Amino acid sequence: MKSKFTAIIALFSISCVIASGQVTEGEKNLRTQSADTTQGWKKGGVFAINLAQTSLTNWAAGGQNSVAVNGIFSVFANLKKDKSRWDNSLDIGYGLLKQGKNNPFRKTDDRFDFLSKYGREAFKNVYYAVLLNFKTQMAPGYNYTDATSKQKISDLFSPAYLLLALGMDYKPNAYFSAFIAPVTAKFTFVTNKALSDSGAFGVKPGEKSLSEFGGYVRVIYSKNDFKSDFMKNVSFTTKIDLFSNYLKNPQNIVVNWENLVAMKVNKFISASFITDLIYDDKIKVPFDKNGDGTIAAGESVGSKIQFKEILGVGISYKF
Repeated sequence: MKSKFTAIIALFSISCVIASGQVTEGEKNLRTQSADTTQGWKKGGVFAINLAQTSLTNWAAGGQNSVAVNGIFSVFANLKKDKSRWDNSLDIGYGLLKQGKNNPFRKTDDRFDFLSKYGREAFKNVYYAVLLNFKTQMAPGYNYTDATSKQKISDLFSPAYLLLALGMDYKPNAYFSAFIAPVTAKFTFVTNKALSDSGAFGVKPGEKSLSEFGGYVRVIYSKNDFKSDFMKNVSFTTKIDLFSNYLKNPQNIVVNWENLVAMKVNKFISASFITDLIYDDKIKVPFDKNGDGTIAAGESVGSKIQFKEILGVGISYKF
């Protein structure tokens, strides 16, 4: 496990170096000046639908017909007024996949992520800040043990995460932010009775919430104006959240690391590559102990690094 975390940290460091390497000294000065002088609201967002389809007729090599659709909706509204900053963002994603003629659609992506952060300037580029973050999903999730059987493993507000943090925010320009909060309250909710009774997502069996107190770090770099000198028509966002529970096993750091690369073909056509890595020792997931490619009922469960990747080409609109 240590080697895996070493690889994770190394990969994140490389991402930060690459991101920083895109910025010349002249650009830094220009961005700092722009960030310091721009007042009022700055709003925007993107909506995208990615599609994939495979159709086979008399195909000797075999395979299955399939259709997949994935949607992304991301908006932000940021306010700068005198020495105050208020940043708000909402990210929603949902995806479905259907394989074969008789199989139903299955969920491939489901996320709802709202963040609000208010800061008051302490001194240049550093702010006293308070952060609120709420995450959940919108539809049930299932573990498909075989072609006909499934087991519900998640649902709306099962889980849901609410995080309240007080700390300092280092924001040297409009593209980078490092928020460090030594005082953080984190709440996990599991409102589905069957899941709460089973003790899913770290709650005690029969209880519907879990409270934690600890330290929190959030680092984000986002260059999404498609004007980078590193590569034209490409935007890049990477953000990592780290949380340590002071009250129990503080060494077991919860990791959530997201990356988004968007490539603009023209005004409406784009391609996107999304990755999401999660590690939380309280979340126990079934895994393929026998290595046969399927997870049968009663398989071993444990804390594992969760990883999701989505690659799509489709229609997008930026506003």
